[in-house]
Amino acid sequence: MTIGIISAIAAGIMLGLYALPEKYARDFEFENTWGLMFLINMFIVPVIAGFLLVDDFTAILGSLSGEILLKMGIAGILWGIGVMLWGKAINYIGLSLGFSIFIGTVILVGSLLPFLVDGLPPRGAFLTILAGILVVLVGVIANGRAGVARQKDEQERALSTRSDAAMSTGIAIAIGGGLLATGFSYANAAGRPAIHAASQAAGNPEWVTAVVVMFVIYLAGGLFVAPYFYYQLSKKNYWGKFKSPALGRNLGLTTIMAVLNFAASVTFAYAAFQLGQAGNTVGYAIFNTVSVAVAIVTGLITGEWLSASNRAKGLLYAGLIAMVLGVIVIAWGNSLAA
Repeated sequence: MTIGIISAIAAGIMLGLYALPEKYARDFEFENTWGLMFLINMFIVPVIAGFLLVDDFTAILGSLSGEILLKMGIAGILWGIGVMLWGKAINYIGLSLGFSIFIGTVILVGSLLPFLVDGLPPRGAFLTILAGILVVLVGVIANGRAGVARQKDEQERALSTRSDAAMSTGIAIAIGGGLLATGFSYANAAGRPAIHAASQAAGNPEWVTAVVVMFVIYLAGGLFVAPYFYYQLSKKNYWGKFKSPALGRNLGLTTIMAVLNFAASVTFAYAAFQLGQAGNTVGYAIFNTVSVAVAIVTGLITGEWLSASNRAKGLLYAGLIAMVLGVIVIAWGNSLAA
């Protein structure tokens, strides 16, 4: 249990930091930065990790049934669409708020999806977990209100050209992306048992299973993301921006983003395994809430809320506190199921 919680926290820290380097990219549009990041993240990093870290990697993949691959593939594609929308939401409404709304939605739905695969825990534990998820919902609502309040503060000080409609659009994109990204939780729950059995039979350590699981999910997600960014780059004629003198700098930044994101997912999958029966639910909640806390702190440090009123910041902090309390209740519910 302790190893699982520590792993989930470590995964959340990595996820909370992964989008930060995007702030320092130069001469790139959204499509250039995130398109390059997703190319590295969904195709290059998983392949390198799979062949370097997993014994009998191709044999393990070949042992999976068509049904499992189909479930993981569809869920992975939905997740890919969701994380693409997440990147767009961050550009609309900033790092801290983009994480809060997106991840809050992910926790709400993603914490329940594994029950469809793993079955329901005892009634008392299940009701406690539901109560925790409702507290998380309070936090998501508070964070949404914080974003609206911040927008009004910036407009009153003439510090932002972003319209109310743009803020609302960014929040809607974050929620929609969060709903789709919960496919990650389902794919992990659906594919992990079979992959773990095959990986163990090949003599791999337990943590290696997570690398194979993420390989399938990430490549499936790339089936949507790659064509989308190819189309957008061509439509907007942004390919020429890759010739920027800042290409080397931006390549380094996007590689850091890609590695942090993939490593966070692998670490989460291992944490879910260590946390036992309801690990996908509890681990997912801890993992994502820690990432929100880290993103909020980095957003504050980088000045995203510098011009926000005390009311807006208070709503942001209240939302974070509610999400943390909700995760504590969810963890308690998991202990009742043990």
